[in-house]
Amino acid sequence: MYHQTDYSLILSQLKALTDAESDTIANLSNASAVLHMNLEALNWVGFYLAREGELVLGPFQGKPACIRIPFGKGVCGTAALTGQPQRVPDVHAFPGHIACDGDSRSEIVIPLFHQGKTVAVLDLDSPVPDRFSQEDETGLKQCAALLEKACGWDL
Repeated sequence: MYHQTDYSLILSQLKALTDAESDTIANLSNASAVLHMNLEALNWVGFYLAREGELVLGPFQGKPACIRIPFGKGVCGTAALTGQPQRVPDVHAFPGHIACDGDSRSEIVIPLFHQGKTVAVLDLDSPVPDRFSQEDETGLKQCAALLEKACGWDL
């Protein structure tokens, strides 16, 4: 299927880029680029930032995307509302899926937290059905944890 992703390499790249930087937008921008560079078969990777009960488009790599997503709507909004990762093998089977890109077939969303509240979600889309594995979920949760600590979240 795909080469095994070296999440330890991704984490070391993210750590090197964020060690001396706390600006949230800068760190999320570099993180989306690092993930896009290192993961195969993606058509979108980026962040949505929590703003008063909705998610607002943040730094990303890929085609133009939906700008605002209410908490509880679609895969991203469900992750933001529940605080739980969402790994969806077939987005067309997900109730209320928001199709920003009709080419997307599978998706994984990892929430990020600061002071016990969801502050953002990391969203990855693929044109390949069932693209994301448990290994991806574990690795991306580690990336999210690094970013939770590295970012100032003073947006």
